[in-house]
Amino acid sequence: MHQTLYPVILSGGSGTRLWPLSRTALPKQLLPLLSEQTLFQETVKRISDLPNIAPPLIICNQEHRFMIAEQLRTINVQPHAILLEPVGRNTAPAIATAALFLQRQDPNALMLALPADHLIRNTPAFHLAVAHAAQIAAEGYLATFGIVANSPETGFGYIRQGVAIADHPHSFHVGEFVEKPDLATAEQYVASGEYYWNSGMFLFRAKDFLDELQRLRPDILSACEAALDQAKNDLNFVRLDPAAFTACPSESIDYAVMERTQKAVVVPADIDWSDIGAWSAIWEVSAKDADNNVVRGDVMIEDASNNLIRAESRLVVALGVENLMIIETADAVLIAPKDRAQDVKLIVDKLKAQARSEHLYHDRVYRPWGWYEGIDSGDRFQVKRIMVNPGAKLSLQMHHHRAEHWVVVSGTAMVVRGEEEVMLCENQSTYIPLGSKHRLENPGKVPLHLIEVQSGTYLGEDDIVRYEDIYKRNA
Repeated sequence: MHQTLYPVILSGGSGTRLWPLSRTALPKQLLPLLSEQTLFQETVKRISDLPNIAPPLIICNQEHRFMIAEQLRTINVQPHAILLEPVGRNTAPAIATAALFLQRQDPNALMLALPADHLIRNTPAFHLAVAHAAQIAAEGYLATFGIVANSPETGFGYIRQGVAIADHPHSFHVGEFVEKPDLATAEQYVASGEYYWNSGMFLFRAKDFLDELQRLRPDILSACEAALDQAKNDLNFVRLDPAAFTACPSESIDYAVMERTQKAVVVPADIDWSDIGAWSAIWEVSAKDADNNVVRGDVMIEDASNNLIRAESRLVVALGVENLMIIETADAVLIAPKDRAQDVKLIVDKLKAQARSEHLYHDRVYRPWGWYEGIDSGDRFQVKRIMVNPGAKLSLQMHHHRAEHWVVVSGTAMVVRGEEEVMLCENQSTYIPLGSKHRLENPGKVPLHLIEVQSGTYLGEDDIVRYEDIYKRNA
């Protein structure tokens, strides 16, 4: 591979089947599900050793931008760019926008589009498959990676291989794309050796993909062009135009292009892959104890087998149970048979229908400066724990309906309160009267932890007027 390869990381998924850990504000790709690093970080690191690889181009929801940037910083990766989607519009518009962005910089850009939330355990085999796909893409083909199927999975789409590509024994024309089959059909597919799991990973020249999109779905292309033409630079982000991108049809790349083009090629990839689509997949790929249990966190087991048990905030005890998934978080606990893993999405749908917040946020809410989490609340009061990263500062702000007490637990706080500025250390406190302009900053080298006690007639997060904000947030 001699041409520069531009990786495009698609980080727009929601991971609803991994509730209650995965939430809208903190989806599965941004969680450390299998190691100490998140799926997003593992995806970025997996491609870092590819030859002639450019820094990654990230496309994500605008609400996740600071978490994406922080996770890249943590693994010492400087991105090519971070494109922000105002709304999710599936993979065809996301990849089209990335292709347009790259082609304007490099007319012959070769791009590798990868979901941010997949597991690939055989990295050398993955790199070899990428090298094969790059060779075929250089000839104008649109390559997708077909995962060598080792079991009759009903949760994946399939790709049937057609005839081999001349001079490329590791690549085949796509015979057909097949929707998720029933078990009997899936068994036939695997037995035939002609079908692969559809991985959702692609490699092609940006211009070749855009040419096919122009021919097959010009409406998607024109909307993406408008969204990029009217994009605005915001700090280190490229914010796509909200009106233009929202007007774009929501469509997958498979439906929009790959199933209709004559240029589709499948490259077989035996790479120990999983899309980590449900808790049952976490159990399958994780190390197990002698009784086939997978545990993480403060978990105690007695006479239990074949379970997935994860504790995030407290002790979880499993006694005399089997084949369960038990997922504990600070504000919700999921208990269900492992074979109902795909149905977790039904619970998320129910939470949405009841206008509850547990599908949206955890108790701990991340902000560009750090995080906060609720400790207690009642009539006219609320208590929060706050962490501010070294060098970070909150906006200069004011509240109409609440006053605040801040108590520093550890670290150093620089506080603006009205016209005065004061430095607070451990065990020191300050009072912010209702209506007073104020700002909290961590000027130190270690995280700042404090307790905030709010009191007032209304304690909602929307009671905030920002006067200055280094993160350029509107609310």
